[in-house]
Amino acid sequence: MAQSDTKKIFFENLSGAGKAIAVLTSGGDAQGMNAAVRAVVRMGLYVGAKVYFIREGYQGMVDGGENITEAKWESVSSMLQVGGTVIGSARCKDFRTHEGRLKAALNLVKLGITNLCVIGGDGSLTGANLFREEWSGLLAELVEQGSIEQQSVQTYSALHIVGMVGSIDNDFCGTDMTIGTDSALHRIIEVVDAIMTTAQSHQRTFVLEVMGRHCGYLALVSALACGADWVLIPEMPPEDGWEEKMCQKLSATRSRGTRLNIIIVAEGALDRHGKPITSSIVKDLVVKCLGFDTRVTILGHVQRGGTPSAFDRILASRMGVEAVLALLETTANTPACVVSLCGNQSVRLPLMECVQMTQEVQKAMDEKKFEEAVKLRGRSFENNLKTYKLLAHRKPESELPTSNFNVAVLNVGAPAAGMNAAVRSAVRVGISEGHKMFAVNDGFEGFYKGQIKEIKWSDVGGWTGQGGSLLGTKRTLPAKHVGKIAEQMRTHNINALLVIGGFEAFLSLLELLTARGKYEEFCVPMVMVPATVSNNIPGSDLSIGADTALNAITTTCDRIKQSASGTKRRVFIIETMGGYCGYLATVAGLAAGADAAYIYEEPFDIRDLQANVEHLTEKMKTSIQRGLVLRNENSNDNYTTDFIYQLYSEEGKGVFDCRKNVLGHMQQGGAPSPFDRNFGTKISAKAMHWVTKKLVETFRQGRVFANTEDSCCLLGMRRRALIFQPVVQLKGETDFVHRIPKEQWWLKLRPLMKILAKYKTSYDVSDSGQLEHVVHNQPKDSDASVAM
Repeated sequence: MAQSDTKKIFFENLSGAGKAIAVLTSGGDAQGMNAAVRAVVRMGLYVGAKVYFIREGYQGMVDGGENITEAKWESVSSMLQVGGTVIGSARCKDFRTHEGRLKAALNLVKLGITNLCVIGGDGSLTGANLFREEWSGLLAELVEQGSIEQQSVQTYSALHIVGMVGSIDNDFCGTDMTIGTDSALHRIIEVVDAIMTTAQSHQRTFVLEVMGRHCGYLALVSALACGADWVLIPEMPPEDGWEEKMCQKLSATRSRGTRLNIIIVAEGALDRHGKPITSSIVKDLVVKCLGFDTRVTILGHVQRGGTPSAFDRILASRMGVEAVLALLETTANTPACVVSLCGNQSVRLPLMECVQMTQEVQKAMDEKKFEEAVKLRGRSFENNLKTYKLLAHRKPESELPTSNFNVAVLNVGAPAAGMNAAVRSAVRVGISEGHKMFAVNDGFEGFYKGQIKEIKWSDVGGWTGQGGSLLGTKRTLPAKHVGKIAEQMRTHNINALLVIGGFEAFLSLLELLTARGKYEEFCVPMVMVPATVSNNIPGSDLSIGADTALNAITTTCDRIKQSASGTKRRVFIIETMGGYCGYLATVAGLAAGADAAYIYEEPFDIRDLQANVEHLTEKMKTSIQRGLVLRNENSNDNYTTDFIYQLYSEEGKGVFDCRKNVLGHMQQGGAPSPFDRNFGTKISAKAMHWVTKKLVETFRQGRVFANTEDSCCLLGMRRRALIFQPVVQLKGETDFVHRIPKEQWWLKLRPLMKILAKYKTSYDVSDSGQLEHVVHNQPKDSDASVAM
C-alpha cells in the first residue's frame, strides 16, 4: 500500500539495535494482555532489539532458565484474539524478598536484559519500581558473590521500566481505561441482557454481584449501561436508611408497569459504618420488605474470561508500541513510567505518582471521606455517578424545576447502536431539568408529517440495551420541507432541537441554520450528537455506534480466520462499511490483526496490490497459515472486492487460496456495546445541559430567540475533550463530496497496523506520549473519558 509521508521517520531517530527488552504479565490476568505482549514483541523486533518473554510473571524472572525465552515474530501469531495471557501470570512471594530480587537480577544480567515492560496492576508495577531502585545495589552484591564480572555493572548499570496497566477493575489512577476493563464490561452486559429476558418473563428481581473489591467502576458503569434500578459501590456507600429507599424505588418502578428489577452490587460494597453489603443481604431485604421473587447471580471469574473486545485490543496494541518507544527514549534519570491513553492520545505518567494517587483513594475510603474518594477517582468516575443518579432516580414532580420549554429529539440518518441510549438519556435529563420532551418519529420525514408526541420518563425504560433506532430514522433532509417543519415547530411550540445521527444530521443542521433567515421558528438552540457506524462526522473523533460495529467486524474476522484452522494456507478478503471513510477497515484491521486494509483516504494502485500479495506469500512460507485483508466499500471504483479477490487468488496460486466476505448490514445491527451505551448516555446528557443553558440565555420577552452561530452546534470529542462547535465553522473541515472530515486522527494508526503485520514502513513518533505529571482530579478526568 502507498505510504503516507510522516513528520519523523522512526528509523532515523530511534534504534533498538543492541538492546534487549523483556515483557512479562503479572498479577491477575485481563483480556487484552496478549495484544499488548504481541505489540511489544513486534515493535521491539521492528526497531532491531532482542525481545524476551518472561513466563509466569515475577516467578519466572526469579526462577530463570526456560522461563525466560527469546521471542520471534511468529511467537505471537494468532494470540490477538485469545483472552488471558499466554505467557502466564502468577503472584510471586519470592520477588517480595531481597533474595528473590537478587536471583531475578542475575537472570536478567545473564541475558543482557535492562529494559522491562511490565503488564499488571498497581502491586506488580510497584514491585517493578522497587526492583529498579535496588538495581545498582543488587549488581554490586552479585559482583561480591562472584556471580557476575565488574564489567557487567558498567554495561548494565541502569534498569529501565515501563508499565502498562492490565486490570479489569479500572482501579489505577492516571489512566482513562486499563487493559481488560472494556472486555469485562462486555461479559457483564451480556449476562445482564440475558437475565433481563428471563426476569421479565417471571416478574423477578435480580441481584448481580460483579468484581471490584476496592473499586466500583465495573458496577457503576454496567448499572449505567443497563439502566439498573440500584447500584452499590465501595467509593460511595449508601446513606443510612438506604434499605427503605431502595425498596420504595423498586416498588415505584413496578407500579409503573415494569416487570423486572435489576440491582448491581460490587463485591466490595459497604455501608457507611464499614459493614459489608453482600448480594445475599440485598436479596433477603427485597424478599422480606416487598415479597418479590428475587434471585442472585454472582458473575465471578466469567468477567476475566473470554475474547478481548475490539477496544481492548486497540488499547493494548497502541500501549505496547508506546511502551517500546518509551523504553528506547528513557535515560538513567527517567523515572519509571506508565503508558496509557487519554481520550485517543498516548500519554506517559510517572509510575509512582499514579500508585500514590491510587493509594490515596483507598485511604480516603478507609477514613470515610467518601466524597473525596469519588473525586480522587477522577472526573469521569464522578460524572458516571452523577449521570447514573440523574437517570435512575426520578425526582417527584414537586421537586422538578418548571421551565415551560418544549424540546424535540429525533434520529437522522442510518441506524447506529447506542442511539436509543442517547434518546433515553436526553429525555430523562430534559424532564429532570423541567422541560417537556417531544419525540419525533422517522427523522425529518416524520417531522414534516407531524409524527411528534410527548415522551415521558417511563416511555424510555429499558432502551439502553436496544439496538437500532426505536424512534425510527430516515435519511431525508429538511431543505425541501422547511415550511412544513416550521409549521410543526409552531404547532407544538418547539423551543429547542436535539438531533442524534450521522452525516445527514450534520447536513440537516446546516440547512436549518440557513432556513433561519426565512423562518423564525428555527431561531432556537439546536445541537447534534454524532451517531453513525462510519465515524465520518467532522468535529468529532468518535461517533455513537462505531464501537459496536468494530466489535461486530472483529468478532466476524475471528470466526472467519478460525474457519481455516487445520486447512491449507488461506487468505480472506473482507469488505467493510463506512462509505468513503476508512475508519472501520483500519481500526478493525488493527483489532483483528489484518495484513492489509484498503481505504479511500490512502490511495493505492496495482503495484501496491502486487507488493501486498508478495508480502503475504513470503509470510505464508513460514508458519503463518492465515491472512486477512480488509477493504472499505468505497476505497476504489476499479479495484473492487471481486477484483482484489481474483488478483490474490491468481497470484497466490500454489501458496494460498482465497475466500471473500461482504459483511454488509450486520455491522449496523446487534445490541450496543457497553462503550456505545455509555458514550451515548453521557454525551447526550451533556448536550441536554447545553440546551437548558442556551434556552435560559436566549429567552427574552416571553419567547426563545437564538440566531447566533453558537446556538447551532455539534457536540464532538476532540482529542481529550468534549466540545461544542458551531456547525457553520465545521464546513471548512469537511469534504462534502465524499462525506468525510478533511483530517482524521485515526490515519496515524495505519503505520502501526502495517508494522504489526511485518511491513517495513515509516512511523511518526511526533505524536507519541510525553511524560506528564499526575495532579489531583486529573486521573480519568478528561472529558474524552466520558465514553466510559
